[in-house]
Amino acid sequence: MPWGPYETLIVDETDQVVTITMNRPRRKNAANSVMWDELSAVVRDLHSADHVRAVVLTGAGGDFCSGADVSGEETRSRHMIHSMRHIGDLCLSLQRLAQPTVAKVRGVAAGAGLNMALACDMVIASDGARFSEIFARRGLVVDFGGSWILPRLIGMHRAKELVLLADIIDASEADRIGLVNRVVSDDELDGVVDGIVSRLASGPPIALAMSKRLLNNSLDVTLEQALDDEGLAQTITFGTEDVAEAMQAFIEKRDPVFRGR
Repeated sequence: MPWGPYETLIVDETDQVVTITMNRPRRKNAANSVMWDELSAVVRDLHSADHVRAVVLTGAGGDFCSGADVSGEETRSRHMIHSMRHIGDLCLSLQRLAQPTVAKVRGVAAGAGLNMALACDMVIASDGARFSEIFARRGLVVDFGGSWILPRLIGMHRAKELVLLADIIDASEADRIGLVNRVVSDDELDGVVDGIVSRLASGPPIALAMSKRLLNNSLDVTLEQALDDEGLAQTITFGTEDVAEAMQAFIEKRDPVFRGR
């Protein structure tokens, strides 16, 4: 399907992988109202793009995203509660995508930009990346789901430290506390992410989507409910053509070709 054109994004589709590049490099890819609208539209379209197997979110010009752009007149003129609901809807839509999502982080990931990365399923960062829940420095509170996501990733005490002190941490510290999945050299970043999304794109789409949903729900349900949910999901996946293909491929000693059926 055609993507764009967009004013603040570059969207590319190759081998069933969609790469969304935030493209306001002079502003360190700070998200203005146009970018929020365009991100929302792309993610909404991805929900119905069954042929897409994986999604990469990244930024142009050496930075991921420095957060919301609060310098523009259009930001000040918008009704705040409307803007926050719009951003919240994008966070939910991004996290609920059936496709696995990978944030590829170079440079700055701050504020809503950091939490946008954390809303993805995996975060792969270059060794020069820098991270901050910078809101308190601006007299603001955490948004884009950070109050929900951070404690689940790194624990409540570390989440409070990042939010209340609003420090900037480097990639090594982000790796140490579990904020990111992996840190690699800048030269290796593109190749590592390409390898990960290639594996995800060749995986069984139905099983991966259901596994994502089970894990996303796991911290908010009882063990009994989780077991029931697993049982239902396994019953559904066991009846798919992908499972039959996996079994046949095992017998024939070849890699399976999953078709999402």
